Amino acid sequence: MESGRSGHAIVLGAGVAGLLAARVLAEHFQEVTVLERDAFDGPAPRRGVPQGRHLHGLMEGGRAIIEDLFPGITSEAVGCGAPTTEVLVGSRWYLSGLRAAPTATGLTTLLASRPLLESLMRERVMALPGVSVRQGTVADGLVDGGLPGVFAGARVRSGESEPGTIPADLVVDATGRASRAPEWLTKAGLPVPETERVDIDLGYSSRTYKYRPDHLGGDRGVVVSTMPGRRGGGAIMVEGDRWHVTLGGMLGDHPPTDHAGFESFAATLPVPDIHQLIVNAEPLSDPVPHRFTGSQRRYFERLATHPDGFLVLGDALCSFNPLYAQGMTVAAQQAVALRECLREGRTGLPRRFYTRAAPLIDVAWQMSTNADLNYPGVQGKRTLRTRLTNAYVRRCHVAAHADPAVARTFMRVANLVDPVAVLLRPATVARVLRHGSPA
Repeated sequence: MESGRSGHAIVLGAGVAGLLAARVLAEHFQEVTVLERDAFDGPAPRRGVPQGRHLHGLMEGGRAIIEDLFPGITSEAVGCGAPTTEVLVGSRWYLSGLRAAPTATGLTTLLASRPLLESLMRERVMALPGVSVRQGTVADGLVDGGLPGVFAGARVRSGESEPGTIPADLVVDATGRASRAPEWLTKAGLPVPETERVDIDLGYSSRTYKYRPDHLGGDRGVVVSTMPGRRGGGAIMVEGDRWHVTLGGMLGDHPPTDHAGFESFAATLPVPDIHQLIVNAEPLSDPVPHRFTGSQRRYFERLATHPDGFLVLGDALCSFNPLYAQGMTVAAQQAVALRECLREGRTGLPRRFYTRAAPLIDVAWQMSTNADLNYPGVQGKRTLRTRLTNAYVRRCHVAAHADPAVARTFMRVANLVDPVAVLLRPATVARVLRHGSPA
């Protein structure tokens, strides 16, 4: 930790984004208080994170940042039974119904469930000097700092006790897409950010199965993208010698939650791997559903003025279609941006943070929303650039099946490790054009 820590920061929400924020804030603030509605019970799903019961992909871009902030956490997860594998070696990726060529990418996949990863991060954060976590506590608003556009803490409520206030120099909202930040800003007479939505009506259903080494020929995971149809899914080996299987469908085409319906839905995927796995595996749980209406982005960076003492991070800033597994990694990138801004000082922190975070969000937002706009039923503006990008990505999918070099490049971009621009390098474009003609 850095010396010279001072002041008090509050983090709203103890999910992945909130824990990353707390870790970074602890370098600069003498006291950090994390407020969480739920009570913790080890590495178990909790009410405030309903998606925690479903498959989560931690991209290498995010894993590397989390490993940097919490050194040794990957090994710690492995010690808890979570496997690791190389993205295209030891697992199977299907893009537009075609398997990406198995080849070394230099990317590590940590196959840990969301509850396990979150619990390991939470233990690390709670052990930091000056950090405390208040369970069963929610924020009901912000404390007026006495000057226009200045906040000085959070109003809180805990159980049946009377509402109170916690003074703070900074409040970081990491409460997710249901953040009440717009409501609080309106109440304070401040402008609220423009919000963009891309509705996709995604539904998914998940269950776990007993792992056997002969499943999938020894591979530890298979991911089937939704293109060219509306249905997709994933099966990943996680801690506890379990397969965690999630099936998903776009635009109302949601998977059932009964045993027979779950298997029947899996049989309709573009490739048979997941269906073959689950009909030969022993179920350990019943299917559980979840629904995601659409991606949502709040453009705080476009506000002319930003309130002092308050900023928004993670899904509260931008939430993505979970099929593309970008959320945790983009939250980690935002935590790094916050860290860099804090090292420069606290003056104008919110404005500087949003300015630095916006380009990071832009990359993932364009990747995910462009992919969603491939579906005619998804409402949104399809510019010429969008159509050309989607056509090129489709050719990349085809080329990745035949050319290991394209597969490697594409997966490194998809994992938010390399910039999108590498897909447009002349040598890569030539390979895509050579091998990427749709059948």
